[in-house]
Amino acid sequence: MSDELRILFVEDSPADMELEERALQKAGVAFRSLRVETKESLVAALHEFKPTLILSDFSLPTMDGLSALRTAREHSPGVPFIFVSGTIGEERAIESLKNGATDYIVKDRLGGFVVKVQRALREAEDRAVKVRVEEQLRQSQKMEAVGRLAGGVAHDFNNLLTVINGYSQLMLTQLTPDNPLHAQAEEILRAGERAASLTRQLLMFSRRQILSPATLNLNDLAKQTQNMLRRLIGEDIELRTALDPALGSVKADPGQIEQVIMNLAVNARDAMPNGGRITIETGNVVLDEDYASQHPGTKAGPHVMLAVSDTGTGMDEETQSHLFEPFFTTKEPGKGTGLGLSTVYGIAKQNGGSIWVYSELGKGSVFKIYFPRTDEAAAVAPPKPEVASGGRGTETILLVEDSESVRKLASAVLASRGYKVLTAEDGDAALRVLGAHSGPLDLLLTDVVLPRLSGPEIAFLVNRARPGTRVLFMSGYTDRGIVENGILESGISFLQKPFGPDALVKKVREVLSAKV
Repeated sequence: MSDELRILFVEDSPADMELEERALQKAGVAFRSLRVETKESLVAALHEFKPTLILSDFSLPTMDGLSALRTAREHSPGVPFIFVSGTIGEERAIESLKNGATDYIVKDRLGGFVVKVQRALREAEDRAVKVRVEEQLRQSQKMEAVGRLAGGVAHDFNNLLTVINGYSQLMLTQLTPDNPLHAQAEEILRAGERAASLTRQLLMFSRRQILSPATLNLNDLAKQTQNMLRRLIGEDIELRTALDPALGSVKADPGQIEQVIMNLAVNARDAMPNGGRITIETGNVVLDEDYASQHPGTKAGPHVMLAVSDTGTGMDEETQSHLFEPFFTTKEPGKGTGLGLSTVYGIAKQNGGSIWVYSELGKGSVFKIYFPRTDEAAAVAPPKPEVASGGRGTETILLVEDSESVRKLASAVLASRGYKVLTAEDGDAALRVLGAHSGPLDLLLTDVVLPRLSGPEIAFLVNRARPGTRVLFMSGYTDRGIVENGILESGISFLQKPFGPDALVKKVREVLSAKV
């Protein structure tokens, strides 16, 4: 129910209005009221006063009650409308209910007046909640559908970008810097890398990015990003923090959470072209069953909240309804990709959280993300190991990849580093190649998503025929086989597409050199 009850009386008798007001006040109902008599004043009040309850006489000097009811239903369809009349009669009362009136009360029998008013308000609020939940569910289903499309697009583009970026890097190793083609190859590679960044964001939105979760304290990440944020947002914007010193831990991918903070801060900056204030806030919250039931996709229980608020221009409801859709943007052409907030949405969801936005035009916005709280203590991150050099090899590799261009590129790169490479376009071909190969097999390098047999199924059959063969999976889109809720299964080696020649060789060498 609204915090403030606003009652619109459609009544030509101030005395009758006063009687009804007294009955409500005696029952402890707090409200503001306004009285109108004509259709013109009724329409104006519906738009300006915005009532939460309408109490109307049936007989009025300039219009009848049914006309007032039709006007109210046209301009404020969800507002409870109760006739309070001494002349309505049983037949007219039934007709009014059929036309959308909430209830009716006889003026000289106000004994049940307050009860009927309170019941009408409760029912209106229940209907409003149901409408909100249904709308949120539709929005959630729409986002799921868009996510599946985005994931599929990212998969196909990652194969193409593996080839574009891979051959660009090979060209750069073969061209001297003074060669005119060197600069052209650099431009191709830069464009390919920007495209790869977009597909990574699409994968995050569709929740198909591989995660490396750790137990974190969000306060630590908020503090670590402050210096970079200050450089990003500019000197005319004040950055404040309100971090709960008793904050609980969450289990999430630290790199992705940093990206959430950065994306929300940049979005806030863009909403304040004339300066303002950004506040990053953390806190422990418990979401109850009532909250979860009204916010589809949210689970009840203890959570950690990360909020980023601004004092910017704010957004209307129409903008908010599209806010997390990929490529939706309110910025000028060329000012943004429209993937920043959709990436935040995907990261929140893939890490088990939920995100909600509260905004009004001219009053700024606040984005709140709720991550499930964990009882584990946040661990201190170990120093990152040095990346092993790719070097050269002599081992035999079975490469299974259905994209001919990717297969040719990977085969050429590995062969140039000394490896013996056997190639196959799918699982059936891989088994035929394996059956015809009498020598040793050191590594199976396979795509995850393949026609007929999947990468994991091929790995099982290869290891049954050649026990001890090491396996390296690669993919630009992983939603089955080697991941559970986006998290790589223990002991599995994985290379994310698109990858360059150096990344491929280093990962292959790493897998072959790892201790069993």
